[in-house]
Amino acid sequence: MELKKISDVVWEIPKEGKMNVVGRIFASEKLLLDMKKDKALEQVKNVSKLPGILNASIACPDSHQGYGFPIGGVAAFDTEKGIISPGGVGYDINCSVRLLRTNLNINDIEKAGKKDILHSLFRAIPSGVGRGDKLKVSKDVLNQVLVEGAQWAVKNGYGTKEDYLHTEDSGKLPNANPRDVSDRAKARGMPQLGSLGAGNHFLEIQIVDEIFDPVIAKKFGLKKGMITIMIHCGSRGLGHQVASDYIKLMENKYGWPEFDRELVNAPIKSELGKKYLSAMACAANFAFANKQLITYWIREDLKHYFPKFSAEVVYDVCHNIAKFEKHNISGEEKEVLIMRKGATRSFGPGRIEIPEDYREVGQPVLIPGSMGTASYVLVGTKKAEEISFGSTAHGAGRVESRTAARKEITAESVKKKLKEKGIEIEAGSFKGIVEEAPEVYKDIDEVVRVSNKAGIGNLVAKLKPIAVMKG
Repeated sequence: MELKKISDVVWEIPKEGKMNVVGRIFASEKLLLDMKKDKALEQVKNVSKLPGILNASIACPDSHQGYGFPIGGVAAFDTEKGIISPGGVGYDINCSVRLLRTNLNINDIEKAGKKDILHSLFRAIPSGVGRGDKLKVSKDVLNQVLVEGAQWAVKNGYGTKEDYLHTEDSGKLPNANPRDVSDRAKARGMPQLGSLGAGNHFLEIQIVDEIFDPVIAKKFGLKKGMITIMIHCGSRGLGHQVASDYIKLMENKYGWPEFDRELVNAPIKSELGKKYLSAMACAANFAFANKQLITYWIREDLKHYFPKFSAEVVYDVCHNIAKFEKHNISGEEKEVLIMRKGATRSFGPGRIEIPEDYREVGQPVLIPGSMGTASYVLVGTKKAEEISFGSTAHGAGRVESRTAARKEITAESVKKKLKEKGIEIEAGSFKGIVEEAPEVYKDIDEVVRVSNKAGIGNLVAKLKPIAVMKG
């Protein structure tokens, strides 16, 4: 595939054949080599062929092959002529990250015993495949959750207003109608509300290891030596079922593109397109409520060790989501539909969508590393709005499949390496440890370096893990 080098960290796939726009890739030489190992670049090209796409089909620095869109894929669509594709959102709708800042330091954790603390959290928060049922809700209550998201949880005593004010869209996507979610999806979701799940989902206790931008770090309430807690999870079985249901419905009604069956889609303005967007919003709201409940369980559990414990939400970002946003298209501000598949919104200063207390500096961007490596806090930029529709990477990005990992790595070797770094781990299965081993992921330091150099997300702080909980 022909690639045109724009800069050390920006590449383009020139427009040719049935492509409607160019492909734009944010990557270093090193990351580009990883992308060439699978079909990520081919998927970037295929996305560019979809009706109504605007400006460019984008791949963020962590991109790798996904379903339909590459993970790390971003695209904007004209609201009149464009389409919505479940492959541009993903199966784990609103699989995303929340960061809590605490009033603890490393001495507090070591004195109380980080292994004991981790085990206590593991018992307090359901995790693993299918596990949940800590909070039993009826179908009627679930319908409220699907409409109100994190705000439902706060209204029912599971947190404070400040929690959802520091969440994208205030923890509640609009236009969510539970009638557009199947009974099967609801049945899968009901017992899983307030649970972590498995796969790449995690809860991590971290220490703020390095500050790159003291002014913005202070604005986000972060300081060196502070203990933070990061939560990564999504909409569980409910979101997965929503994706499956609407892929099938769209296939039956519209067929699929000849260049990639996984890019099945429906016009944004169609009845089916609107129903999918509604169901997607419901799943996103489930995910918002899910993280809010986990935040509540964390606070309640850690008060047993630290009676004066407090944990405030720094921010809660979305991945795997489609949103209507205003962007500059050919010199004119226009509302478009943005799909971010495994990508993080990265808005610069002044955007109304940013919480008021952060608006003058830009949106917090949270990029978790792989188990045992650093995670990062960045800040969104105006340049990102100009060249990536206000988007950047969402994590390290895989370089090896879960199947390959199981053949090459043992849980014992992973645990030993983490122990040598002073990192405790507790997981629901050996399989989960192996599949999420650090070596199956890209170099997170390189991913954030590229984001920073490209100007699509600027470095603020580095977070180092000290204890990891996996499903």
